[in-house]
This record gives sequence, structure tokens and C-alpha cells, in this order.
Amino acid sequence: QVQLVESGGGLVQAGGSLRLSCAASGSMFSINYMLISMGWYRQAPGKQRELVADITRGGSTNYADSVKGRFTISRDNAKNTVYLQMNNLKPEDTAVYYCNVRGVSFDHWGQGTQVTVSS
Repeated sequence: QVQLVESGGGLVQAGGSLRLSCAASGSMFSINYMLISMGWYRQAPGKQRELVADITRGGSTNYADSVKGRFTISRDNAKNTVYLQMNNLKPEDTAVYYCNVRGVSFDHWGQGTQVTVSS
């Protein structure tokens, strides 16, 4: 079993910054050898869950158009942790943010962390 523990969410004013972290633990063998990507998704009330950013095993990154230039995803392989640095936050960024770790035969999700941006 793999556990994903997210942290770093909270309440921030528009224009502010937050850094989300997602630490993976447990049965890391499959993650270490079968990983495809690690990423962050978000879901706002009444909306579908959407990809925010992800980073592949090889280090390639992908961002939603709405966050390009403001958010940065990174990964610390030694700590099995993926980060999402969020700058210049906007009220429309308000959502529950979920960490995702996807591989050849697995698809793990974190419990979610709330990000609220006030105007």
C-alpha cells in the first residue's frame, strides 16, 4: 500500500503564495520502478476535477493554461515528495487540491487539501 500525505493548504489573499507538499510512503518499490507521473489536481465546488500540473518520471512538466507562469511543480526523489509552488493566487484558484501518483499498474490519490483565496 502507498499513502500520500498532503500539506500546505490554507487561506490566503489574492496575490499571495502557498506551497503544497505531497509525501509518498509505504510500498515504494512499484513507485520507484513503475512511475509514470506525479501531479496535482483540483476540484472546485460544482466543478469537475481538473489537472493543475504534473511531472513525469523523466522530469517533464505539464501545466493547465490557467496556472502557467504562476505555479511550479517540482519533485524531490530522495524524499518521495512532490511540491506545488503557487504564486499570484487568484480567487478562481480556490479548490480542494489532490495529489496523484500514477504508474503502469497503479493510480494513487491523496486525501485533498483545501486552498481558499480571498479577494
